[in-house]
Amino acid sequence: MSVGFDLEAFHREAVETDSTEDVGPIRDLLVATLDRAGADPTVDELGNVIATAGAADPDAAAAADGTHLVLNTHIDTVPPHLPYERRETPPGDEEITGDGGGLTGDVVCGRGACDAKGPLAALVEAFLTVEPEDGAVTLAVSTDEETTQTGGAHLAETLDADGYIVGEPTGLDVCTAAKGQFEGRVTIHGESGHAADPESGANAIRAAAPVLQAMESYDEREGPGRHEPLGRPILTPSMVEGGEATNQIPAECTITFDRRSVPPETSDEFPGALEAHLSEWLPESMSLDVALIRPDTPFPDAFATDPDSALVRALGEASGGAVRPFEAATEASYFAESGPTVVFGPGVLSDGVGAVAHSKREYVRLSEVRAAARAVRETVERLVQ
Repeated sequence: MSVGFDLEAFHREAVETDSTEDVGPIRDLLVATLDRAGADPTVDELGNVIATAGAADPDAAAAADGTHLVLNTHIDTVPPHLPYERRETPPGDEEITGDGGGLTGDVVCGRGACDAKGPLAALVEAFLTVEPEDGAVTLAVSTDEETTQTGGAHLAETLDADGYIVGEPTGLDVCTAAKGQFEGRVTIHGESGHAADPESGANAIRAAAPVLQAMESYDEREGPGRHEPLGRPILTPSMVEGGEATNQIPAECTITFDRRSVPPETSDEFPGALEAHLSEWLPESMSLDVALIRPDTPFPDAFATDPDSALVRALGEASGGAVRPFEAATEASYFAESGPTVVFGPGVLSDGVGAVAHSKREYVRLSEVRAAARAVRETVERLVQ
């Protein structure tokens, strides 16, 4: 594949392109970049960008003992958009000014600098500079990782590969596992009545106290237990809502929760298991149900890849990074159902000052972006050719 790809220029244009509400412009940039390099990209029905190098039919390549690797990341970013800025050192607590900065600094600031336009630039360069012979490498970029993750889930359903590298800020470490993440609501059903006569109803808000206690004991009694290397699952009540009037016994109370799961627990089985456990703590006059928020969209379940897999060893040797879990939920979960999956890329989620990704001081070092590109390219060359 002929390449005239300028990693630094592409990364700058990507960061300068607002992709907080509409991914159309950044997708156009990516497609045009791949077109110029002769990569023949396509856009699927969900807006994901896909291009394959090597065997024209990756499934046929796999059948002929050729390896197929997928390089995935996302082009959407969280709001608000932050302007591009280049500087010598990472920002502290100050806001990014967006004055463009100098031309020689290694640090690039702006929304998406590390999450995930830094990984995107690295994966694009690696993809464009390898020429698989018997196998294939596919660049598959999703559009809604920060929201519903329907794009990544769709890619996982339509792509069949021998390994997956998912671009996220890991500080060039090779992350082989991550907790799952999903949200839900516990709805307690009582009976309304007049506040002057407490016996005339069943107070759903009062029942929230024992239910919250029961949520604290769920993992000790029913949960999957500690996982190596992910540790224990986490169940966090995050909002309590109920009542309609100050002089009325509330008939309903809702507890919203965040769940960080570990294997083998899945988002499909968790609501029923939690509902059964919590129901034991309710008075007979009340009932409750547990349901996930946005049940029609995918949720990233926990995953863990064997640290001794060929993909982990190859990328670890190429990058020099540690092998560890990733601290956040990602679309890697969907790919991990099909084959060895790692999360890898330049930049960090947080540093000694505080949050980096999703923060007002988001940044990445260009030297890390280049290093990530080299490591992925070496890994693909080792495993695919």
